[in-house]
Amino acid sequence: MTKKRSALGRGLGALLSDSDEQNNPKSVEAVVAPAKAGIDEISLDEIESNPFQPRTDFNQEALNELADSIKVQGIIQPITVRQLSEGKYQLISGERRFTASKIAGLVAIPAYIRTANDQQMLEMALIENIQRENLNAIEIALSYQRLIAECELKQEELGDRVGKNRTTINNYLRLLKLPPDVQVGVRDGKISMGHARALITLENVDLQLDIYRKTVNNDLSVRQVEVLVRNIGKDSKVATKQPEPSELNYEIKKLQDKISSHFGSKIAIKANDQNKGEIKIPFNSADDLNRILDLLNL
Repeated sequence: MTKKRSALGRGLGALLSDSDEQNNPKSVEAVVAPAKAGIDEISLDEIESNPFQPRTDFNQEALNELADSIKVQGIIQPITVRQLSEGKYQLISGERRFTASKIAGLVAIPAYIRTANDQQMLEMALIENIQRENLNAIEIALSYQRLIAECELKQEELGDRVGKNRTTINNYLRLLKLPPDVQVGVRDGKISMGHARALITLENVDLQLDIYRKTVNNDLSVRQVEVLVRNIGKDSKVATKQPEPSELNYEIKKLQDKISSHFGSKIAIKANDQNKGEIKIPFNSADDLNRILDLLNL
């Protein structure tokens, strides 16, 4: 059997196939044409939500509209679950359909039953989300970051999974280096990814925040922000630039960038010749501090 590569790369379908093949190595046909593992009607009460679901904020109005459609048309596309035990299942993909079915008053829902471990569950949930949900740029960036960090994917492998080139993935990941306030602005649609990419070229957090506020308050276009950033770079490029210790070697600089990306804020690492120093993690509000503490599992 010849397999075609889909326009979205390997994606969710390939991951589901991988997990099935591992448990049924005899036949690929069992994956492609799911005869025995086909569609079952499962009670909604027997299904629990996906703990690896990367997105928890669903538009209530859109859910109600989907529920109304389900009342009339039924479930057109089955959800996908894994069986935990007898009469107990866990959602892999289809969170919106699952929730809307509850709103619509359904008792049972058609579902594919697959086999997947926790890492596959996370990978499937993230990729399904990226491909099927109308995510904002920050949500996409966070999903990419989790796939790289938690699923141990290289950028090339990630590009294969989601059908994106490495440059596109890197452009999204760079957004996570912006200050939290700017990231929230992108998430909430106050500025576009184009605005955010222009701000990334500034290394000073205060300047980034200043131009961000001007952009929002004056409804500046991406082109206007690019010009503003370029002019600031010419006139006062280093006047307010946060100093970096001269002894910061290449490895520590890489570590600083990696930690900054993880926390979504500019982390400063100072080190001397004896490799002694300190790490500073700035925060802008109580909510921002709590976000950082959550990342630290404290």
